[in-house]
Amino acid sequence: MMTTTIRNGIMLCAAALALGGCASKGQPTAQYDFGPLSASTAPASASQIGAVIVADVTGPAALDSERMQYRLLYADARQSRPYAYNQWTATPLQLLTQRMKTNLSHGGVKVLSTTDAAASATVLRMEVEDFAQNFDSATSSQAVLRVRASVFRHHKLVDQKTFSSSQPAPSADAAGGARAMADASDAVAAELLTWLAALPPST
Repeated sequence: MMTTTIRNGIMLCAAALALGGCASKGQPTAQYDFGPLSASTAPASASQIGAVIVADVTGPAALDSERMQYRLLYADARQSRPYAYNQWTATPLQLLTQRMKTNLSHGGVKVLSTTDAAASATVLRMEVEDFAQNFDSATSSQAVLRVRASVFRHHKLVDQKTFSSSQPAPSADAAGGARAMADASDAVAAELLTWLAALPPST
């Protein structure tokens, strides 16, 4: 009779194979980014915010790599596993930086880089606290994004807030995870823009 340990091992192996966790020679690597920003996901206009220096998004060292990761919450939530044949076109931190800048720009914010420090006294810094595709079963997963944002004026903290979003993946694979993470990034950006618009104006 098959023991519980063996049965669980078989189930995990099957899930790993389905997710591309086991490698074989000659398999091509697929690359993903967040895709184009559609008009329906662009935040509402907030041109009254004015010019903002948007610093590069920071986060854990694990996100400073193009490798795509996922977690099997039903097996071991503490273990981050890499996709074997799928990766990002840039690091998640770089992708998030560009996505946030694009969303803010589409929302009416004049987005500046840190090299334009003399042009604005308002600085937006963002730090990623969570960025993961979490599987609660072999066929169901969500992209989870949590970002802590801080606004500084004249080198003084104006306000700080944490934003989070969880979006279901349309498919139980890397492509679905990439799509869901793009949706989560856009949702966070929309909330971020609303928050920025509500801050007291610069004096």
